[in-house]
Amino acid sequence: GRVEGMKKIEAIIKPFKLDDVKEALHEVGVQGMTVVEAKGFGRQRGHTELYRGAEYVVDFLPKLKVEAVVADAGVQSAIEAITKAAQTGKIGDGKIFVSDVGEAVRIRTGETGDGAL
Repeated sequence: GRVEGMKKIEAIIKPFKLDDVKEALHEVGVQGMTVVEAKGFGRQRGHTELYRGAEYVVDFLPKLKVEAVVADAGVQSAIEAITKAAQTGKIGDGKIFVSDVGEAVRIRTGETGDGAL
């Protein structure tokens, strides 16, 4: 493919927001993504629940990690799409991380670079 830089966008989101995020990314031209079930906590540090009369702390809350690799030119619109789609305004909405990708290869054809995306 063309020699353009690529970035991996990892978004940790609330599970019920997946369809909104998927649709929003599709609208800005992100072709593919990987979704991983995850558990985690950020600054909220979980919450306390009552079970059979005893209080206990639930540290890890269910989350989804949505990963997409995009050409540099599409990074900003993808971030904006995820942010708008995943935001509830409440604690625990999640995070987005962006990192450099050195190479991508489409296994079926051997295409490389952003041509493999």
